[in-house]
Amino acid sequence: MRILVTGGAGFVGAHLVDRLLRQGHHVLCLDNFYTGSPENLRTWWDHPDLECITHDITEPFVADVDQIYHLACPASPVHYQADPIKTIKTGFMGTLNMLDLAQKLGIKVLISSTSEVYGDPEVHPQPEAYWGHVNPIGIRACYDESKRLGETIAFEYYRQYGTAIRVARIFNTYGPLMAINDGRVVSNFIVQALKGEALTIYGKGTQTRSFCYVDDLVSGLILLMAGDQPGPINLGNPGEFTIQELAELVLELTASTAGIDYQPLPKDDPRQRCPDITQAQEVLGWQPKILLKEGLTRTIPDFQRRLG
Repeated sequence: MRILVTGGAGFVGAHLVDRLLRQGHHVLCLDNFYTGSPENLRTWWDHPDLECITHDITEPFVADVDQIYHLACPASPVHYQADPIKTIKTGFMGTLNMLDLAQKLGIKVLISSTSEVYGDPEVHPQPEAYWGHVNPIGIRACYDESKRLGETIAFEYYRQYGTAIRVARIFNTYGPLMAINDGRVVSNFIVQALKGEALTIYGKGTQTRSFCYVDDLVSGLILLMAGDQPGPINLGNPGEFTIQELAELVLELTASTAGIDYQPLPKDDPRQRCPDITQAQEVLGWQPKILLKEGLTRTIPDFQRRLG
């Protein structure tokens, strides 16, 4: 098939593009390189089945394709808070443009939503039926609310036009190719540990996250696209760890003795985040396979290489 991947040069996008190309598809990678990098696709640069197109998804785009994976959007606070208006436009206009293209072509479109739609949850773990607990005017709202709006637009296209949407709520994902300056906790800890710097924990480190290795996530996205359910469906690893536990594991795996530096907790930082993946298991037959320690063991050498 000819498959369009927006944000295809980003962390998750590049892994998805790699998997689709290995399956024999022709891939159009659409990216404005705000957070993505051509280096992430170096293996495929000269391959005839990869087309890389520099384009900002907030502007309309037309192509003759068979499927669309819409992943384009900065996904870490350091990037989406740097230009919050741009983030909102990407979440709104970018999603609208891709839904419009899918509707006109009569094809499937996968919309990458996020666990951030649950905000600082009062229900734990978070099932898809939970409406969330989001601060609509907080510093994270440019991302949280634009993703919630993206889901709204997707389901209106589904109800009004019958557009074949697939909505994935993606939980914390990590793995090789994460940007060095990504700003999320896994990349922060690995970079600090490899540089011999104390790992920065915001708050007491008792807040929890669930970390999904990127290969598992990509498998879930492809299964969701292949199925016949619109979603939303949670895709994440239900293994729950405190930030303190993550820090100690990274220190162990990097043999770092730098220790931990505790800093004040940022505003609106969620206290708990863990997916209920019952739907993914029952509807998609999907289950993450890579445990956190194994995933970090695969990820750290990639950071070592890029840090020199």
